[in-house]
Order: sequence, then C-alpha cells, then structure tokens
Amino acid sequence: MVTRPASKRRRWLLLLLIIPFIFLLIPSFYNSLQPSFLGMPFFYWYQMLWIIITSIITAIVYFMGA
Repeated sequence: MVTRPASKRRRWLLLLLIIPFIFLLIPSFYNSLQPSFLGMPFFYWYQMLWIIITSIITAIVYFMGA
C-alpha cells in the first residue's frame, strides 16, 4: 500500500473536525428544553443535528484528501 504525506496546505481541513467536539463538549450550549422541534426537546434535536453536521464535515475532510 502506497502512502503519501499529507499536504501542508490541506492540514487546515483537519481543524474542521474540532468544531463538533467543541460544540458538544460544553453542555451549557444545549442544556435546555426550548425551543422544541416537532415536539422534541432542544437537548435531543441539537445532538442529532450535530451527528449530521459531523458526518458532513468528516466527508469533506476525507474527500479533500486531508
């Protein structure tokens, strides 16, 4: 298997992976019941939204080759 060194100009893409970590690490960002979405408390739909956002960010980083 051939490996190639990561390009220095694309390493900044890896910093995108820190964004979900920061927003889910601090519960005071999402520790509330309101606003609710389709009857679901904010606490739950905020975390589910970040699952989608994190998978999109991961796909971007993967396909950009970082």
